[in-house]
Amino acid sequence: MRANDESVPGFYAPVHRALSEPILLGGAPRSVAIVNGTLAGAVGLGLRLWFAGLAIWAIGHALGVWAARRDARFVDVARRHLRYPTWMRP
Repeated sequence: MRANDESVPGFYAPVHRALSEPILLGGAPRSVAIVNGTLAGAVGLGLRLWFAGLAIWAIGHALGVWAARRDARFVDVARRHLRYPTWMRP
């Protein structure tokens, strides 16, 4: 066996691609799509502001898709960012 060979006999484990990719609904992260849909449904159905609900949903989903294209794990990064205190306050 060569020194630069990375495969070890008997220790091959294929990993499916779906295990390492984030879960997206319509191109937006799952949690963002659910919160956005719930908010738009509450405004559209609860307050009977149909056009405002559709506008909230369309704009929110477009922003979620745009952010997911730039970084698919932006929700996890934002949560982690908010958890740490700010050290550089003036």
